[in-house]
Formats: sequence, C-alpha cells, structure tokens
Amino acid sequence: MTGVTQEVMIEAQGLSKFYRDFAAIRDVSFAVPRAQVAAFLGPNGAGKSTTMKILTGYASPSEGTARIAGLDVSGHRIEVTARLGYLPENGPLYPEMTPLELLRFFGGARGLPKPRLKERIDAVVDQCNLHAVLEKSIHKLSKGYRQRVGMAQVLLHEPDILIMDEPTGGLDPNQIHDVRELIRRLGQTKTVLLSTHILQEVEAVADHVILIHEGRIVFDGTPAQMADGGSLEEAFYRFTGKRSASMPSELDRPVEPGFTLGDSLNAHSTADSITAAQPAESRESESEGAE
Repeated sequence: MTGVTQEVMIEAQGLSKFYRDFAAIRDVSFAVPRAQVAAFLGPNGAGKSTTMKILTGYASPSEGTARIAGLDVSGHRIEVTARLGYLPENGPLYPEMTPLELLRFFGGARGLPKPRLKERIDAVVDQCNLHAVLEKSIHKLSKGYRQRVGMAQVLLHEPDILIMDEPTGGLDPNQIHDVRELIRRLGQTKTVLLSTHILQEVEAVADHVILIHEGRIVFDGTPAQMADGGSLEEAFYRFTGKRSASMPSELDRPVEPGFTLGDSLNAHSTADSITAAQPAESRESESEGAE
C-alpha cells in the first residue's frame, strides 16, 4: 500500500569492522521491515557472519550502528535480547541434556515463570516437531533434529525478530525442506534475517535479498529485482565478479579479421599479469571474528 511506511526491525547503518589493517566489513547499511524474510546472501568469507555477530551484540563494530526494533544494540543489550532470537551456525547445545531439559534450562535462565515456560515449551515442541525425541539425549540426535532443537531454543521466549546463520547448512534434502517450511511460517508474523550462500534458499523463502561481497553490500532489493529478467545464479556471478559457464569467454567469440586468437590470448595474459602485480584488496579471513 502506497504511503505506508513499514516499521524497520533490523537495521545496519554504516557498519565496519577492522582487525588492524584488515577490513572484515566496510560501510554495511541495510534495513529489514517487520514480517519479512530477508536473505543475507554472499560467497563464503564475504562478511555475513561478522555482520550478524554485530547485529546480535556478539561483536562490536569499529564504526557504525546496529539497531534491533529501533534500539541501539551497543547501548541496550538486555532490551535487545528480549526481542531477538539468534541461531548461530552450529548453535550451542548441551549434548548430555535432552531437548526437554535444555528448553527448561534456557527458559529458567531467561526468567520465564514456570506456567509460562511450560506453555512455551509445548508451543515450540509443536512448532519444531520435537515430540519423538523430547526425552532422548541431544548427542544421539541427527543433525537435522539438533538444528530443530536449536530453533526451539531460539523461539522459546517468543521473540519477534529472528537472525539465523546458515540454518540449513549440512542438512539432507528432507531436513532442508522442513527447516525452510518452518522459516516460511515464522516469516508470516516475525522478521527473519538468515544468512546463506545457497541460491535455492533465497528462491524458497526470501522476500528480500541483501548481497554482500568482499565486505561491502553490492545489492539490496527483491529476488526478482536481483535476477532482472534472468536467473539468480547469473546475477550472483555478475555481482561477485565471477563468470558463469553460460557466459561467453574470449574463446567463444569470433576472431576479428587481422586479429588472431593468439593476439587475443596474449593481450589478456598481459592484462592479467598487470592486474596480478597490483595490490590485492583485503579479503575476510576465518580468524578474529571474520566469517
């Protein structure tokens, strides 16, 4: 509806994170409104996890501001955690506990009164379909079930904002389908930001795409806008500077009269040598909080 401004629930404003001379992310800005599923897309090492750690308060930005439901994360940590559910990649679980014990433990840590805690445990067990494994030790569960337990823990205090880092990583196709179905249902009433490098994930669940490459935002819009009449795969290659197999190379093009294929290849070889001699832009590493 025109003229109606949606409430922004997740906001990054000029976020940068430096480790000495290395920039993990630089000047990252975007906003996700209420009741929207946004895919935070990018190649491995692009800066997704670093950004998410800053948005959730697990890391501090070198520059810029992160806001959750309008609250500055750095100055309102307690208020933010009440509104936010965060599922990191390989989220922390206590393997010796059962899912029921884990949910009771985290509910108690959050200060939920016993009647309310029982009500919420029943609700998240239904949402995440954990009935069959509720009394089984977590270390005996499949990765798919462990991911569901992590999701249940995130939903326990009924947050209206969810941030998930690679929620389907390492799952089999059936498990991926179940998690995506859950995300779609949650996105009807909650604001969801999920990081991924899987284009099928974007097509399956996302209303909004934020694409990061080498620590900078290179696209922010809808999946259709990103595809721009083509495929998301081609768009991803275009924005990240990689040629796909379907894009013509110099070898596929006709050779112009008076200009041999050898001349063409030699010209590109020379250009590549010049490029290689120039200082390469810093890329995000696995160390010191980078993804």
